Amino acid sequence: MSIIEPQETTLYHQLAETLAEAIHGGTYLPGSRLPAIRRCASHHQVSVNTVLSAYRILEDRGLIEARPQSGYYVRGMLPSVKAGSRHRTTVRSPSSEKLDLIEAVFAAQNHPDYTNISLACPQNSDFFPTAKISRIMASLLRREPDLIGRYALPPGSQRLRREIARRAMDLGMTLTVEDVTITHGCMEALQLALRAVTRPGDCVGVETPTYFYLFPLLASLGLNVLEIPTDPQQGLSLDALELVLQEKRIQALVAMPVGQNPLGYTMKLEDKKRLAKLVNHYQIPLIEDGLYCELQFCWPLSPAVKAFDNDGWVLHCTSFTKTVAPDFHVGWIAAGRFTEELARLKSVSSLAESRLLCETLGYFLESGGYDHHLRTLRRRYAAQLDEVRGLIARHFPKGTRATQPSAGFVFWVELPGDVDCVELFHRLLQEKICLTPGALYTLSDRGNSAMRLSCCYPIDERYTWALQRTGALACEMSGIAAGVD
Repeated sequence: MSIIEPQETTLYHQLAETLAEAIHGGTYLPGSRLPAIRRCASHHQVSVNTVLSAYRILEDRGLIEARPQSGYYVRGMLPSVKAGSRHRTTVRSPSSEKLDLIEAVFAAQNHPDYTNISLACPQNSDFFPTAKISRIMASLLRREPDLIGRYALPPGSQRLRREIARRAMDLGMTLTVEDVTITHGCMEALQLALRAVTRPGDCVGVETPTYFYLFPLLASLGLNVLEIPTDPQQGLSLDALELVLQEKRIQALVAMPVGQNPLGYTMKLEDKKRLAKLVNHYQIPLIEDGLYCELQFCWPLSPAVKAFDNDGWVLHCTSFTKTVAPDFHVGWIAAGRFTEELARLKSVSSLAESRLLCETLGYFLESGGYDHHLRTLRRRYAAQLDEVRGLIARHFPKGTRATQPSAGFVFWVELPGDVDCVELFHRLLQEKICLTPGALYTLSDRGNSAMRLSCCYPIDERYTWALQRTGALACEMSGIAAGVD
């Protein structure tokens, strides 16, 4: 996993990232010894202190360990999640039991007394540029005190839309200000997109597993679901999708090709191009959830599927809730050929977004502060993913598997021994720990022994204890000792 823009980091951070990438790529296998400090310094033409600092970073991330009188060794690594067996796609609707479980988990995630290890919402102001945003907002109010007395009617703040269109170029998208509609977060963007391209009774294709709150959303719109096989590393099966499109079994597709929630994968460039070509050829709208596109760990950023959309059949949805200000609930959509219909639906839905909040974001993006903030976030989340995977390797049952995300901060964990993660969820609630069982992310039974975890929290004593307790209970339920093979 290579972190972007090394010129922005210190020399020892650059070396740490180089070595981390070698570990993830298999150059240094679990149990193997890293080069001696002086040899590493000579090879990379850096000082001994630089190597020591880099090794300390890798220790903190759980990738290596120091052995007295011996040196530094690569820790036992979690094996990757395997692709599931291919299955015949069937049209389903979420059961009442599934919807009830989603509501129960959602309620637990928002309980202030619980330690959450799976909610995909950063829970600490350290993850957000709060001070800078506050200063910009205060300055705006001083200069334009009547700002809060004016509506920002659809499509929304021109300043913010201009900055969004400019930034979209980093993801390969060529957008104009007129292409962008401001929404009340990403969920409203998804809802408006679905309303624009489907009618009650239609069938929508989704990845499996997929973001669990899609199911209540689809059910509320009277839509059926068809789960399409999805590889934990490669993403949506395009062969299976093409067959579904040929058979005209879906009227729309919802997918998250970059930093997919809950698996964390990013589709290969050639697969994104093929996906765009398929939906344009069969004229089936693709609603692209791009929530984690700007939290990729590589540079240049892997483009969005929208970048290859020739005829406007891709609707790209995202928001700033994960990166800047959750409480602002400012999102946006580039709806292609559906832009006019989207604007109409927005007008009869929530009508307008806050002019003050949108202008504040627009100035923040314009100032360059967002770019600096994103660089910090990317490095932090990449490091915390390694650290949490290292904790799982030590405390969860042998045979536990986990995905290796390329963006964002959520990942998928599969337990051995047929552990029922819904039961694990209920037992952990008794200890005021909340996780999200994998059963929520699919309408089949393939997620019963899985869970989604998140590392968008400070990895402090409370979080570490909750993760260790989860591993201990999983060991007890499976009858398998902790550690890696």
